[in-house]
Amino acid sequence: MPLAVLVLGLSVFALGTSEFMITGLVPGMAADLGVSVPATGLLISAFAIGMVVGAPVLAAATLKLPRRTTLVALLGVFALAHVVGALAPGYGLLFVTRVVSALACAGFWAVAAATAISMVPRARRGRALAVLVGGLTVANIAGVPAGTFLGQHAGWRSAFWAVAALSLVALVAVLTLVPATRADGDAPSLHTELRLYRRGRVWLALGVIALSQAMTFATFSYLAPLLVEVNGLPSGAMPLVLALFGVGALAGITLGGKLADTRPFAVLYGGMGLALAALVALALAGPRTPVAIAAVIAIGAGGFAINPALNVRAFTVAGDDAPTLVGASTTSAFNVGNTVGPWFGGLAIGGGFGYPSVAWVSIALGVAALAVLTFAAGVQRSDDARRGTEDPIKEKRNHDRADPHRGDRVPDPAGRR
Repeated sequence: MPLAVLVLGLSVFALGTSEFMITGLVPGMAADLGVSVPATGLLISAFAIGMVVGAPVLAAATLKLPRRTTLVALLGVFALAHVVGALAPGYGLLFVTRVVSALACAGFWAVAAATAISMVPRARRGRALAVLVGGLTVANIAGVPAGTFLGQHAGWRSAFWAVAALSLVALVAVLTLVPATRADGDAPSLHTELRLYRRGRVWLALGVIALSQAMTFATFSYLAPLLVEVNGLPSGAMPLVLALFGVGALAGITLGGKLADTRPFAVLYGGMGLALAALVALALAGPRTPVAIAAVIAIGAGGFAINPALNVRAFTVAGDDAPTLVGASTTSAFNVGNTVGPWFGGLAIGGGFGYPSVAWVSIALGVAALAVLTFAAGVQRSDDARRGTEDPIKEKRNHDRADPHRGDRVPDPAGRR
C-alpha cells in the first residue's frame, strides 16, 4: 500500500476524532457555555448535516483544483475552525465552527477517496478505501476516548486544541508525502461528473450505504443505556465495551478490505448477515451480559466489514468519469445513515418501546438494506446479460490474466489511466 494512502488514513483519524468526540464532552460544554444539554447536542447534528450537504458541494467546487492542494487547504480550514472553536466565547460562534469543520471534513473525504484509488491498481481499490475508513475506526478506538478523557480533565477546549494540532500534523504529512495529483486540464468537467446521478445503479448503491449505516448506528448511538439498564453492564465498564466494539470494527474492516475488490457481494451479504444475527442476539439478551457484549463486538465486525465493499460497489457502478463526485456521494450517504439511524432509534425509545427496541429498528433497517442490495444485484445481472458482458470485476481479472503486467501497474501519479 502506498505511503500516501496511509497518510490519508492518518488525516481521517484526525477528522474522525473531532466528528465523534463531542458525544463525551456534552455535559461539560453545556455547563461552560451556559446552554442546555439538548442545545449542545445540536452541535453533533450540525456536523452530520454539514457532512451530508458539504461533500457534493465541496467536491464540485474544487473539481478543477489539484487534489493535493485541495486536501491541504481543507485540512488548514479544519484546523483553523478548531482553533476558533477552542477560543469561542459563546455557543453561536462554536456552532458556526462545527458547520465549517463538517464542510471541510466532507470535502476532504471526497477528494481523499478519489486520490487514494488513483494511486493503486483497480484490483486494490477496496484495500485503499479500507485504509481511509480504518482511520475513522481507529479514531473511535483511540482518538474519541482520548479526546473525551482530555476534555473531562482539562476542559473541553483542550480537546479542540488537540484536534487542531493533529490536523496540522496531517496537513504537513499530506503536503510532503502525497504526490501532486491531476492538473486542471486532466480533470473531468462538472457536467461530465454530474452524469453520475442519471444512473439508477448508483442510487441503489447509495441507498444500500445509507440503510446499512443506519442499521449500525440506530443501535450504536444508544448502546450505553441499553447495556447498563437492560443488559446489566456496570457503567464503569462501558468504555471497555466501546473499545471492544472498535476492535471488532477494525477486524471487520481489515478482512472486508481484503475481499472487497474480488468478492464485494459476498462481503456485503456476509457482513450484513453477521450484524443482523448479532442484533437479534442483543435484542433478546436480557440480563445475560456476556451475550450482549459478544453481540456488540459482532455488530462492530459485521457493520464495518461491509464499508470497503460499499465504497467499491459505488465506484464500480459509477465508472471512471466521476471519481470525485462518487466519493462525495458515498460520504453523504454514510452520513445520511448516521443521522437517520439514531433518529429512528430515538423515535422507538420515545414511543415507549424501551431500549431493546433500537436493536429491532436496526434489524428492520438491515433487512431493508439486504432487500435493496438483492434488487441491485438483480439489476446488474440483467444489465450484464443484456450487454453480454461478465461481472466487471471478473472481466477485469480475466483481462489482467491476458496481460499479466497490467493488473500490477500503478496508475500515473497524476491520476491518468
